[in-house]
Amino acid sequence: MNKRYLNLLGLAFGAGKCTLGEEAIVRDIQKNRAKIVLIASDTGKQTKKKLTDKCSFYDIPCYMVDDRETLSQAIGKAGRVAIAVLDQGFAKKLQSLLDESIRG
Repeated sequence: MNKRYLNLLGLAFGAGKCTLGEEAIVRDIQKNRAKIVLIASDTGKQTKKKLTDKCSFYDIPCYMVDDRETLSQAIGKAGRVAIAVLDQGFAKKLQSLLDESIRG
């Protein structure tokens, strides 16, 4: 998988444009602040379902990405299973990088 999105995610986090933590992410999805949600591939079933359901209900792009280790490393915080990006610019670029890597 294309790892460029991880660098971008690090930048978005550094710029204070991300939400961490399941509850905060759900809140931002509901308030339409989240522009894209990234979920670690090794997230628990219930958390994964909760977040993907919320995203589809509120029509927010949602991607399964690398494992929590990789996701956490990208933003320099341990044990993160999901990240919501709140900035439209970062979200658009992340989406294009992720779509690119999925399509190959």
